[in-house]
Amino acid sequence: MVRISEFQTKDVVNVANGKKLGNIGDIDIDLETGQIQSLIILGAGKVLGLFGREEETVIPWQNIVKVGADVILVRLHESE
Repeated sequence: MVRISEFQTKDVVNVANGKKLGNIGDIDIDLETGQIQSLIILGAGKVLGLFGREEETVIPWQNIVKVGADVILVRLHESE
């Protein structure tokens, strides 16, 4: 079993282009089934991490390729 706090320390990498997307800021969970629906990656700060953030990236659970010890591999295309 993996704790949510362990998910938040892992880097999220897109296998479609090799780009690091960031870290998990939140997780969307279906309260009836207890299953994870999506991961939410917080956008970077606009100016040195200050003054607002870029848009969040929502990654549906079916786009998760692999959860490793240090990274979470996802498959996202530019249109998503």
